[in-house]
Amino acid sequence: MSVTVEMVKELRERTGAGIKECKDILNETNGDMQRAIEHLRAKGIEDAGKKQHREASEGRIEVYIHPGSRLVAMVELNCETDFVARTDDFIHLSHELAMHIAAANPQYLSIDQVPSEDLNASHLSEEQFYEEFVLLAQPYVKDPSQTIEEKIKQGIAKLGENIVIRRFTRYEVGVA
Repeated sequence: MSVTVEMVKELRERTGAGIKECKDILNETNGDMQRAIEHLRAKGIEDAGKKQHREASEGRIEVYIHPGSRLVAMVELNCETDFVARTDDFIHLSHELAMHIAAANPQYLSIDQVPSEDLNASHLSEEQFYEEFVLLAQPYVKDPSQTIEEKIKQGIAKLGENIVIRRFTRYEVGVA
């Protein structure tokens, strides 16, 4: 099948991949858009793994205030350069993460931060506990088919830099 400019443009808009990469993958998948997207997604996650060792010391603090001003969430999201920190995609990602924190109320950032006493005191299985209380292991509230960690990896693949949630907090009126 011949790959058209419209197909390359559509794949690029849907994935954020480069023009040449989109064209090559569409040729490789004989124009099958779904297979091309899956291939790019897998490649992006693989590339994200390679970038996770790089230092992320720039970024932004995003604040989400829920309507009614009784609930607020803040997240510090870091990347490698201030240029990326100012992009619409990075700002959107930080806003989505702050909204998720407000909605899901995670207690820990990563699994390795969970004290064994808290895990043992819970009536939940280990996996259920992590999904309930660990931010990176939680299903994303707007798309439960992916975790927050997978959402971060998608951001890394799209923006081409390491992205790290440094810290977060959530306050609710009347809750200590």
